[in-house]
This record gives sequence, structure tokens and C-alpha cells, in this order.
Amino acid sequence: MGYVALAVIGALAFAALLLLRLPRLVWSFAGAALFLGAAGYAWQGRPALAAAPARPAASPVPVEPESVILRERLMGRFTADTAYLVASDAMLRAGDRRAAAQVVMGGVRAIPRSFILWTQLGSNLVILDGDQVSPAAKLAFGRAIQLAPEHPAPPYYAAISYIRAGDLPMARRLMARAVSLSRDGTEYKRQLAGQLLVLERYMAAVEQTGR
Repeated sequence: MGYVALAVIGALAFAALLLLRLPRLVWSFAGAALFLGAAGYAWQGRPALAAAPARPAASPVPVEPESVILRERLMGRFTADTAYLVASDAMLRAGDRRAAAQVVMGGVRAIPRSFILWTQLGSNLVILDGDQVSPAAKLAFGRAIQLAPEHPAPPYYAAISYIRAGDLPMARRLMARAVSLSRDGTEYKRQLAGQLLVLERYMAAVEQTGR
């Protein structure tokens, strides 16, 4: 019965994507949310496995071109800050999560008031900790928001991290904040608003079906 409900949720989300004609980045976002819901229902909790030595350290972390483009729209490119992000991307693609976090941490030491680097540090720490929003990751995101309280990037990437962790209500609040801070008429605001809509519809479907 529960798996039937999951199938219904997936169908609803897929229909929403088709009707709204949202970009591929949103499809990836929705797929990640659906995966988290299915994994949680099946009681296949992976937090304990994430830190296990037996888990392959070299498994690559996807860094999709669409995600990089959105990041550049939000935070710019070809700056001292973003040079560290490029290095981080390379480390993640190689599967070296610890090196990705360390290279951004080095950037934070070099440019301590960069909200861009603090935001990326929070994201990388979540990946390093097996998709758990650790106190260190919360501290990094909090520092980014403190440095740039009116910028949409810190709450947006914090929202993505909470989706990874399975805390969808917190993710929705942060995503809504990011949309409200985005400049009207920009492509990135349209993308963020589309992602928020998909997330809200998914959460509503979960609530209606009782999981």
C-alpha cells in the first residue's frame, strides 16, 4: 500500500514538471526529493553508513553544468572567491569530499568575509558528513547569511542541504526566503521559484497520501 502511495507522489511530481515546463535543473531537484522520500519510507536510513570506512571514498559527487550555471548567476564568476569553487567542483567530481571541504576552508581563511565561500563550505560539509546538516555546516551557513543577509544564495544552498538531509519543512522555509530575496526579472529567480513550487507540491502530495 505504501509503495502505491509513493508511486502516486512520483506521478504527481512528474505531471507538475511536465505542465510547468520547468528546466532540467528542477527535474534533478525533484528527483532528489523523491529519492529521499522513498528511501525514508523504506527505512533504508543511510546516515550510519555514510561515515563507515567500508563506503568507497572515491565515489564521485555529481556537479551538473546546470547547477554551475545557476551558481554563477547567483554569485558571479571569475573572481577570487569563485576560483575556490572551481577547485572544489574538481575535487567533488573526483570523489574526494574531504579535499573539497578543505580547499574551500582554505579560501575562507584567505577571504574570511566572503559569503560565497562560507556558503560553499556549508554545502561541502553536508556532503562530507553523509548528507547531514552538522553543527559545523549550520555555523558556515549562518556566517554566510550574516555576511550577506539580503542575498538569496546562502538560504538557497542551505535549503538544498536540508533537502539532502530529508528536512523538507526547513528546506521550504529557506527556499521561500531565497525567492523573496531574489531580484525581480532575473532568470535565477524564475529557477528558484520553480524549484520552490515543485517542493511545495511534493510536500502537499505526501501530506495528502499520508505517505
